[in-house]
Amino acid sequence: MPINIVLILLLLSVLFFRKRPHISFKCLLSALVLLVASSIPALSDRVMVSIEDNYPAYSPTNKRVDYIVALGGWHQGNEALPVTSQLNSDSLQRLVEVLRIHKLHPNAKIITSGHHNTDPTSHAQKMKQALVLLGIPKQKIITENFPKDTEEEAQLIAPRVFGTNIVLVTNANHMPRAMLYFQDQGVEPVAAPVGHWVKNINSEKNWSYYVPNSNKLQQTTNAWHESLGRLVQWLKRLL
Repeated sequence: MPINIVLILLLLSVLFFRKRPHISFKCLLSALVLLVASSIPALSDRVMVSIEDNYPAYSPTNKRVDYIVALGGWHQGNEALPVTSQLNSDSLQRLVEVLRIHKLHPNAKIITSGHHNTDPTSHAQKMKQALVLLGIPKQKIITENFPKDTEEEAQLIAPRVFGTNIVLVTNANHMPRAMLYFQDQGVEPVAAPVGHWVKNINSEKNWSYYVPNSNKLQQTTNAWHESLGRLVQWLKRLL
């Protein structure tokens, strides 16, 4: 990730400071350039929008929907909190989209997915609890409790939904990789991307759009993560 590379470059600049000052300076300059470039909204948005804009937001349709599939995110178990407060922001965004689409297609079943390695309750079960709390009948929700990543989710869910009409809900920056995994399993879902980092690339900008911003560093990190994930996916398909 960008911040890790910056830290490595800074460490190298310290190590080479006395014996090779020219290398130390290059490492320091490279760290500064990478940190600034990763934090500038104008650059970060261009990188992220190239990933997020592959699929449009889900629109109402007369086509029957059999399953609404919500890919796994993350939560932090704490029984002192309501279940909705235990979900992270990505999972909450997916939860809201599932509710929106289910309102449009009330006969559809919902599939929640995801393992959890620090909580006895799987993420799929935690999402189900939140959906039931918000009014979805529990008998309409199917949980896949064992997938540890998107590839496993596609492998386990595809046999259940093969030959049906499904809507796939995940974050916009994650959607291209998720769609490809399901397509590799012979399933053609309709994409329902949520949680767009870049809301409107063409909106009017002010001077702050060209000043480093910590939120945009996080955005660049997410884009970097997805790009690496897509590279790994591409390499796996070659083997």
